[in-house]
Amino acid sequence: MSARRYYLGLALLLMAGTGAVLAASALVFAQGRSHMDHAQHAHGDEAMVPTMPGQDAFGTIQEIVRMLETDPTTDWSKVNIAALREHLIDMDEVTMRARASERALADGVEITVTGAGRTLDAIKRMVPAHANELAQLGWRAMTEELPNGVKLVISASDPRQVVKIKALGFMGIMVQGAHHQMHHLMMAKGEFTH
Repeated sequence: MSARRYYLGLALLLMAGTGAVLAASALVFAQGRSHMDHAQHAHGDEAMVPTMPGQDAFGTIQEIVRMLETDPTTDWSKVNIAALREHLIDMDEVTMRARASERALADGVEITVTGAGRTLDAIKRMVPAHANELAQLGWRAMTEELPNGVKLVISASDPRQVVKIKALGFMGIMVQGAHHQMHHLMMAKGEFTH
């Protein structure tokens, strides 16, 4: 082996070793920094406080309870968090478990929403109640109770609104309107039920 190859090999080996040492040093520094950050948070550093409640219904209830606690006019004898929880369960049933089949109409859409058990109960509570809200948007909304669900017919005279209604489909239509959040607060206060 020539001296040149020997020194080139030695140089490469040293560079690889130096790189490994640097990488290991960076890893140790990062781990030490992570432990230091954790220790800071454990001692009151409030810059890094978790904000997500971990589950949407839990977070909604938490937000409403905080609002009630900060409102000096809250009448705790009327507060009904259990009713809000039941409504949030209904929302989950309709959103995640109801089946919706849509049929395009010339001026809107007909949606048959079906389910069984708890889902069927939720459909029968939520869909007709929401039809009343849709009328306030300038749409025509009608419901018909079926043995296994509800038929919802949404229509409009404005061709642009017809296109929008068809594009939204069942869940897009169900989220229309800005009443949901206040509805939850009123329900928790015992001022509104479905």
